[in-house]
Amino acid sequence: MKQPAILVVDDDAALRELITLRLEANGFRVDAVGSGEAALARLAVARPDAVLTDMQMDGMDGMALFNAIRARDPALPVIVLTAHGTIPDAVAATQQGLFGYLTKPYDAATLVDLLKRATRLAGSGASDDGDSSWRSEIVTASPAMETLLAEAKLAAQSGASLLIQGESGTGKELLARAIHHASPRRGKPFVAINCGAIPAELLESELFGHVKGAFTGATRDHPGLFLSADGGTVFLDEIGDMPLPLQVKLLRVLQEGEVRPVGATEMRAVDVRILSATHCDLEEAVASGGFREDLYYRLNVVNLRLPPLRERREDIPLLAQHFLAALTEKYHRRIRGFAPDALDMLAAADWPGNIRQLANALEQCVALCTTPTIPASLVARALRDKPAEIQPLAEARAAFERDYLVNLLKLTRGHVSEVARLAGRNRTEVYRLLQRHGLSPALFKDRDDAG
Repeated sequence: MKQPAILVVDDDAALRELITLRLEANGFRVDAVGSGEAALARLAVARPDAVLTDMQMDGMDGMALFNAIRARDPALPVIVLTAHGTIPDAVAATQQGLFGYLTKPYDAATLVDLLKRATRLAGSGASDDGDSSWRSEIVTASPAMETLLAEAKLAAQSGASLLIQGESGTGKELLARAIHHASPRRGKPFVAINCGAIPAELLESELFGHVKGAFTGATRDHPGLFLSADGGTVFLDEIGDMPLPLQVKLLRVLQEGEVRPVGATEMRAVDVRILSATHCDLEEAVASGGFREDLYYRLNVVNLRLPPLRERREDIPLLAQHFLAALTEKYHRRIRGFAPDALDMLAAADWPGNIRQLANALEQCVALCTTPTIPASLVARALRDKPAEIQPLAEARAAFERDYLVNLLKLTRGHVSEVARLAGRNRTEVYRLLQRHGLSPALFKDRDDAG
């Protein structure tokens, strides 16, 4: 079982050493520093399971350190050792998220018990099973990711709806699966669907099911994903692409715990936890009328932001080795690793397509490599070529839709009625599409084509 890690912060060297000895004797792994500034520097490198800090210190005091930690990592438990004169401050801080405080002179057994409770809450190795298999598919050594995963495990224990935000290719579905595996629903189904990859007219049937004869081609009853996932978790990827009429029906599922299949006359009870994800700004979509505000607040009870790969560059070598091992097995190749300059090139790249782009680039490298190590020349080629499959279907469709509208606006000089006629759509739908893509017809009126 992994030892829970404690960061001890105290500017009194003798007291710092005494606390370290006592905690190590009780099975904790201790890292001790002499100032709040040093503690923040250490936290940027590695995330402990809890922080124990003195209240009164030279420079940054315990309260300032707590506030800095809370701003960066609100899920990290912080315990303060305080003198009687600063007890009111510690009490006030508990209302803002401080895990606990002890007055000096403190009782060693009480301190150990408090730290054990803090590390159990944080989901550390001090938990009953010490099992980290729930996150086994997530490869990381990034402090930012460790903070995110600690928050994800805490959120997993509740039944709250959870919204994952992040750029395309950052691994939102992978994180959603990990949350499911860490939750009490782990033994039940996990069902994922990309709301932007299914035509709107089919999405309702896929989500809520249909009865035989509900429409042409409905030759048998279809339960739909929500009923198939009963007792488990439904992951709605790219939730921002869900049509407004379906948003109303999803809100009913969240409020009432019921679905009505297409063509059915009765509601059916369903028990699912909903996780959703998006790469777009839902608050902006709410403001523009493209997403229901009540649904947004229902989905966004807990919000997790997956950092892009460029913000967790320390993970690039780890991910590269991870993908290389899988790809060499897939292609039956004997490639030991990367040339040093190739690894440097991978670590320095921007990766706009994030982990998905990294995986695709490495697959190209492995497929073309004829040497025991992957050279920088192959990495450079893969980065330059940027395979088209990096772009998800929803993004490709959105890009085509926007270019199509721009061309029609140019052709009609911004006349929406003509755009609607040529596109075979009504004016209301065209206005909605223009709003979604931020296109103003006025910009295309009486434009100088020569310019």
